[in-house]
Amino acid sequence: MSLMGISEFAELSWLSRRALRLYDELGLLPPARVDPGTGYRWYAPAQLEQARLAASLRQLDIPLAQIKVILALDAAAAAERVAAWWAEAEDRHAGRRDLAGYLIGRLNGKEPVMYDVQVRGLPARSVLSLLWRAHEDEVMARVRDLMHRLHPVAAPPPGDPVSAPFVIYHGEVSQDSDGPVELCWPVPGEEAAQLAAGFPDLTLRTEPAHQEAFAHPGQASPDLAQLALAFEGLGTWAAAQHRQPDGGLRQITLFNLAERRTDIEWAVALRPAGK
Repeated sequence: MSLMGISEFAELSWLSRRALRLYDELGLLPPARVDPGTGYRWYAPAQLEQARLAASLRQLDIPLAQIKVILALDAAAAAERVAAWWAEAEDRHAGRRDLAGYLIGRLNGKEPVMYDVQVRGLPARSVLSLLWRAHEDEVMARVRDLMHRLHPVAAPPPGDPVSAPFVIYHGEVSQDSDGPVELCWPVPGEEAAQLAAGFPDLTLRTEPAHQEAFAHPGQASPDLAQLALAFEGLGTWAAAQHRQPDGGLRQITLFNLAERRTDIEWAVALRPAGK
């Protein structure tokens, strides 16, 4: 097998030598051989296909950690992972487009109507919760992991907002700000202590009875770019109704088993009138 040096491999793969060194350090694309004396990297021609795939995936802004996973998959599974990433990317773009449109309208003196806001009352509930700090690229993966853990043992009835799990964004979540974020999973009061014992990393607390303003975002899986838009929309509605949000923005997940999908609602708890 004829090996090629890092400079030649970089030219043929469209990856810089700096990128190749980084990919080696991350275990994403280790060279075929490293000279023990000089540390010089040598690559096999058979590695070019993966190197070019990695370069193309980076053009889609896929994080290196995800690319490492994709490169380890067979072709069909890798294609499925890329398709899922692109679907999420299109959702993110749609969310940013909506936010940009809202901001442009507001700066031009318009008051765009974003949501049909409704109000409902919720009873006191026992919830298993986890509060943590996370940036934009970390929060959704953590939420999905927690939901996969909890759903098999405490599945809520489909379409029921009282039993539906929700995420509270207590602060901005972005590349610059880390929340904090809290996942809350309502559980039956009579089973709460037993369920909590099975999840020692979660906290059992009581969510007090309250009213909340809620709206549907119009897409099944809104991305974090819509957080600011939803907070603005519900905040504007609350101000017009002489009501005040109590706490952070809530993202409620309603399971739709009949259609094998989930629906999302945005909500804010409301302070009691007069307080």
